[in-house]
Amino acid sequence: MKLTVVGCGYLGATHAACMAELGHEVLGMDSDMDKVAILNSGKAPFHERDLDELLARHTASGRLKFTASYAEAAAFADLHFIAVGTPQRPGANAYDLTHLFGAIRQLAPRLKNPAVIAVKSTVPVGTAPRLRDLLHAIAPAGDAVEVAWNPEFLRESFAIQDTLRPDRLVLGFATEHSWAEAVLRQCFDKIIASGTPTIATDWATAELAKASANAFLATKISFINAAAEVCEASGADITTLATILGHDARIGRRGMRPGLGFGGGCLPKDIRGFMARAGELGVDQALTILREVDAINNRRRERMVDLAREQLDDTLTGKRITIWGAAFKPNTDDIRDSPALAVAQKLHELGATVTVTDPQALDNARKTHPELNYIDDPIAAVQDADLLLHLTEWPQYSHIDPYRLAAFAAAPRAIDGRGALNADTWRDAGWTLRALGRP
Repeated sequence: MKLTVVGCGYLGATHAACMAELGHEVLGMDSDMDKVAILNSGKAPFHERDLDELLARHTASGRLKFTASYAEAAAFADLHFIAVGTPQRPGANAYDLTHLFGAIRQLAPRLKNPAVIAVKSTVPVGTAPRLRDLLHAIAPAGDAVEVAWNPEFLRESFAIQDTLRPDRLVLGFATEHSWAEAVLRQCFDKIIASGTPTIATDWATAELAKASANAFLATKISFINAAAEVCEASGADITTLATILGHDARIGRRGMRPGLGFGGGCLPKDIRGFMARAGELGVDQALTILREVDAINNRRRERMVDLAREQLDDTLTGKRITIWGAAFKPNTDDIRDSPALAVAQKLHELGATVTVTDPQALDNARKTHPELNYIDDPIAAVQDADLLLHLTEWPQYSHIDPYRLAAFAAAPRAIDGRGALNADTWRDAGWTLRALGRP
């Protein structure tokens, strides 16, 4: 098939490359000329595991191209995936749909033939009818343009796997017998044929799918972190407790990892957007639980600062603190709502000299937090440090020899915010090690 992907950020560029991998001819469209140039060179303007390899292969073959022209995109195909960003609205919890409706207003006047607009962007429920009305009003093809909903469930650093081998495929349509369904099933035929559970449903259910999934995952993470607070107060071990709970098939261990909490561009935004839309619908009491989920998550960052104070005898002014990690999670350079940088910023405000290291995210961190110090080498970053904080669980950090590292630090004190360091080994090497939720 021939198809376009409008919006080539993290979601769109990945989707475009994966659709080319499935054998389709793909034209990615983004209004950022610099981004288009980078993508056409076979590289991504951000870090995602294996994406550069996929982009290089399919731009070289001619199966994948990128443009900044809506006219070119409209003429290229009759299936258009919309993957523009829907960030949290400034000063509010709701989604900002400016880019989504802006893209539709640019694309629609150029749609002269019947077409399918398949939206992947996360939105508040009830957005699809508004998009349909706008499309039918300004597209020359009128009501021959059909809206479908195809939410994404990508995990950063696993985005290619989650696109090509998803654990489910959700397709939302206005009616049960939509011709758009046949188009999308043809597009995803290899994925469907591999046995992927495929759910065809109405618009509203498909719109709710992504935010609901993220809200449930956030609840699971915040529950185990709330339990970690009780463990710290009682002397129990949250890691063992999580393992005990995880053996219950109704609960499961996946996603229930205690520590500093979640961040990134999806979970925080989606639980807040979910709550905001519930309020607009008059059912905000139904999602009161998510307010506490958000509060627990933010408390983990405060707790890390409190632990740093405790380790430094309540004096942060003038202390040298090293932080391993800037990205919100490993294997990405994404620093959106990064718990590690939130802690770093707070410690800096309280008078500490903070040095941050990260394998991928330092360039992005420097732009948003120029007041912090940055060093590429995680061992060199510990030189003369009064305290080390492990805040992003990059696997290479857990392989660093604590015996060797102790020689660099001014004092061998560390706090493991991700529960990934071997406590016995670090303590044997002379470190005073604390961990969230552990004795």
